[in-house]
Amino acid sequence: MMKQLITLGFLFFGMLTYAQNKPAAKPAVKPTVPAVKTVPPILKTSLDSMSYAIGMLDGKFFKSQGISKVNTQLLSKGFSDALADKMLMSPEQANELVRREMQKASMVKIQPSIDEQNKFLAENRKKPGVKETASGLQYEVITMGTGAKPADTSTVKVHYEGFLLNGKKFDSSRDRGEPISFPLNQVIRGWTEGVQLMPIGSRFKFYIPYQLGYGEQGSRDVIPGGSLLIFDVELIDIVANQQ
Repeated sequence: MMKQLITLGFLFFGMLTYAQNKPAAKPAVKPTVPAVKTVPPILKTSLDSMSYAIGMLDGKFFKSQGISKVNTQLLSKGFSDALADKMLMSPEQANELVRREMQKASMVKIQPSIDEQNKFLAENRKKPGVKETASGLQYEVITMGTGAKPADTSTVKVHYEGFLLNGKKFDSSRDRGEPISFPLNQVIRGWTEGVQLMPIGSRFKFYIPYQLGYGEQGSRDVIPGGSLLIFDVELIDIVANQQ
């Protein structure tokens, strides 16, 4: 996936379309002449425009990944060397190098969220009723059921609501009015571990550190990287047990 992210910037090509609608004639109003958009003087040919567009899109992509400083001379040389098949390192080495730098930049970006998480968990574990496992998962029992407990290979049926630390709800089966079923070994680690603690009929509240959730990358635009996740989970049933 990271390799796809690294190379993604080189695959974007903008398509600009223009549409011009002729306004209805109004005898009393002098028609205005639309301003003509001129191409910047440095973009004299279609090759110039394409070259600039590739550089611009690559720059925007890597900036979005946290890379804001580069040696532009070596950047140009790397591009030219690749076109000439005279590269100073292999594509695999280049991908690994960029991956590490992007990971470092990502950690700097999400560090405030991690610090906020750690502060919250340190205070939360002191509260009555809050328990913590060896992995760092915290939970409290809202209702303790009396049924069987699932295994990590079980398929379970649950109702749940998910919140970020700031209280924003990002998902809820209750809002959809329908519980969801899924194998416990195909979800985030915090769920796999936590739901196994629940007998059928239980309702727990989980505080899942980012390491047991969606990690440094987060999930799409919904869950930022480094996010602590808070889930209110009700275990309705064990649908199936696999060996």
